[in-house]
Amino acid sequence: MGKISRRALLLGGTAGAAAPILHQLIPHRGVHEAIEGANAAAPGGPAHGAAGAVQGGGNAGPTFRQGAPVDHAANRFHPTEMLRDFDWGKTRRLASGRVLREWTLIAGDQEIEVAPGVKYPAWTYNGRVPGPTLRCREGELLRVRFVNGSEHPHTIHFHGLHPAEMDGVPGLGDGLIQMGGETTYEFSAEPFGLHLYHCHAGPLAEHIARGLYGAFIVDPKRGRPDADELLMVMNGFNTNFDAEGNQVYAVNTVAFHYANEPIAVERDTPVRIYLVNALEFDPINSFHIHGNFFHHFPTGTSLEPTEFTDTIMQGQAQRAILELRFPFDGDYMFHAHKTEFAELGWMGFFRVGNGGATANHGSGGA
Repeated sequence: MGKISRRALLLGGTAGAAAPILHQLIPHRGVHEAIEGANAAAPGGPAHGAAGAVQGGGNAGPTFRQGAPVDHAANRFHPTEMLRDFDWGKTRRLASGRVLREWTLIAGDQEIEVAPGVKYPAWTYNGRVPGPTLRCREGELLRVRFVNGSEHPHTIHFHGLHPAEMDGVPGLGDGLIQMGGETTYEFSAEPFGLHLYHCHAGPLAEHIARGLYGAFIVDPKRGRPDADELLMVMNGFNTNFDAEGNQVYAVNTVAFHYANEPIAVERDTPVRIYLVNALEFDPINSFHIHGNFFHHFPTGTSLEPTEFTDTIMQGQAQRAILELRFPFDGDYMFHAHKTEFAELGWMGFFRVGNGGATANHGSGGA
């Protein structure tokens, strides 16, 4: 089977035109079935893409409706639950009075479903992609036990400040952790902000693309204002394994998930998005919201925003905190402002109304 680029995949600009090529591209039920299912009329009438439901401008590709779901139970993670799942680890107070916060991360090999019928042989931390969202407070002592249950050598590299021997790269400290091996990373939680962690074994692109990454949040000592907090990791999957581009794009791994299951939020309630770009093989990614603007805090290392906008771009490993409120009820699309990415899975909706979600607190947790 010849390799086909995603540009050929999208030739003609419609889901229908892409379908025959997708049959050849992916050796499973193709991504087009997710698109076709999403475009099919939903029971009871039109859904998210119907007239009046989509707010604002932007080139978002096809109109999406309820599509066939992936098997979240088989995946062992659910993108909706992942949004508000912050892992505070276990804590104890040292004799000095300082808080020690601890986690265990286990690398493994696991097949996951990234779009309806599209299986992908992922490498995971704790059985999910992205890995657990580790959360702590500025100044705490952090200890991460890493166990390699994969058939391949791996590490964990944390973005932030730490000694060289804790950097999680080959040749420093314990270096590569072989199958069945383990190590412990220990460092202080600084600076405050939104960071990430990922495997730093070579070839680096493959280890990241396979799913070995996650978000790492350090809350400032003074905390942040209360908000409904959401974790969004932008990612993609090169199902051709040709390292030339991705055929599936998503937020939190499953293509079109937040189109099929819109994110419920309350009107006039502060919403805080922790946005991380973990996309491999594409030099840039973006986030655009319809019918609204947000305050942009790059890397989250300042408590003052740099701009008030509706679209930002990020290179790989860039991240930002976005804060906004929704003043009106309704369904509001969000997506990559790149037509290819949106049409291949990177799009969704916020569903705004009273009685939406329960706010998480920026200074909460264990």
